[in-house]
Amino acid sequence: MKQNKYDDLGFFEKYSQMPRSVGGLNAAGEWSALRAMLPELRDKRVLDLGCGFGWHCRYAREQQARSVVGVDLSEKMLTQARDYTNDSAIEYRRLAIEDIEFQAGEFDVVLSSLALHYVDQFDVVCRKVHQYLVTGGTFVLSVEHPIFTAHAAQDWHYGAQGERLHWPVDNYQDEGFRQTQFLDHDVVKYHRTIANYMNTLINAGFRMKEISEPQPAQEILAMSSEMRDELRRPMFLIIAAVKE
Repeated sequence: MKQNKYDDLGFFEKYSQMPRSVGGLNAAGEWSALRAMLPELRDKRVLDLGCGFGWHCRYAREQQARSVVGVDLSEKMLTQARDYTNDSAIEYRRLAIEDIEFQAGEFDVVLSSLALHYVDQFDVVCRKVHQYLVTGGTFVLSVEHPIFTAHAAQDWHYGAQGERLHWPVDNYQDEGFRQTQFLDHDVVKYHRTIANYMNTLINAGFRMKEISEPQPAQEILAMSSEMRDELRRPMFLIIAAVKE
């Protein structure tokens, strides 16, 4: 299933008001951890899968990447990305992540931020990325943590006074389709175990380099008292893998 909620006007308007949509990478709680896992980008050819507003594409060029291709299925997201971008070395293409087609060895670095939990055929994407990377190239991806995606409700368990008691984890081993709510809209996500993510990458020919279950940066925690609850369970999983 190739889902394109971001071209729904109501959904897109709500997404555009999120802190990370307004403030960019510095407003994304996982950014400092993801940035630390990226390789040297100078003179690299970079592919961003699910590029959204193009924040990571522009960051790559700030780090003097040679060229960047950003892929997204949403025309509204790409329109915004193009409006924010004034750089001929960045190209945006409208494609589903599963449908990407590039030359073997066309990229040195592939990254994907919070997009692949919307993709059903993760194994297909991993094999394609492996093909499109040079030997020694790096694939860095972030997804919603499997502890976060296991239970379709994706919400806290509350006490009688509305206090957050705990984050429920259920059906962890039951992988696949989840119908959940995001920004008051029905959204489809795909739950996978940590082992599934890692083994799929290994089976595609990657070597695991680094794994992170990041806490929000201190400046993010300072924005809201509710953000302190993000320390109670991991929300993100970040993996850096290298093509052997």
